[in-house]
Amino acid sequence: MKGNRLFEIIYILLDKKNVKAKDLAEHFEVSQRTIYRDIEALSEAGVPVYMTKGKGGGISLLADFILNKAVLSQEEKKEILAAMQGLNAVNENEFNGALSKLSSFLGGNNENWIEVDFSNWDRNNELGDKFTDIKSSIINKNLISFEYFNSGGEVLERIVEPLKLVFKSQGWYLYAYCKKREDNRFFKLTRMKNIKIISEKFTRTAPNKLFLEEDIGYSNKLIHLKLRVNKKLGFRIYDEFQKYSLDDNGDFIVDLDFQLGDWLYGYLMSFGENIEVLEPLYIREEIKKRLLCALSKY
Repeated sequence: MKGNRLFEIIYILLDKKNVKAKDLAEHFEVSQRTIYRDIEALSEAGVPVYMTKGKGGGISLLADFILNKAVLSQEEKKEILAAMQGLNAVNENEFNGALSKLSSFLGGNNENWIEVDFSNWDRNNELGDKFTDIKSSIINKNLISFEYFNSGGEVLERIVEPLKLVFKSQGWYLYAYCKKREDNRFFKLTRMKNIKIISEKFTRTAPNKLFLEEDIGYSNKLIHLKLRVNKKLGFRIYDEFQKYSLDDNGDFIVDLDFQLGDWLYGYLMSFGENIEVLEPLYIREEIKKRLLCALSKY
């Protein structure tokens, strides 16, 4: 508690420039004697804090003080700036001003280490606009409505409590409480259309960690697949899979667990003639049926 109080005292002094010990004592609900001890501790730590008496007196910091010199290590300062730069990168430079101030505040350089572009190669930035709207609704705890294109080909109207934006398996998702289903759901941002922020508020919060089996309930829906993928599609293997081996011909053998659903067949068929499902047999047979059905159209 004392460490947090010392840090907050510095923040208050940086913001208000001059504060009376009595006001600090009331703010932290401690005695003025405790505040004096805190000021002494800060001074011993190298923080240029001083007290003046009389009218207009109080506790102040030297005007050129920067926080990192006394409280944060060099590595901690870099991590804070890196985190802020990451936030700025996914928010269309919305925090440029805050990042510049924080960099000066910490006495560090505004090093540009990350860039995120939500637009497609055709420069369509619809995903970035969605991200901004959803982020705002999460922070302000506003419900949102949207049209959602599900894996069954249906377009459904949804009203949700947006809880968290997540990036998983090369895509952005919204984790939200769905009013219609009365349960938590993941919604892929690229399938969400006509997003509208609703004035109605909510109080629900998201768990700290989402991608645990007990949180998302996928453990009873996973199937194990064994695939052979032609070496010509090595770029997709490197992009989409983490574990694989090579057979005698240099083709890729992939063993992995996938969530069962109709989308799975479309995904596997997207590899065209360059993939063979080795296991399980019922998935192999279903792929064969679907390929024959597609062939009959030609």
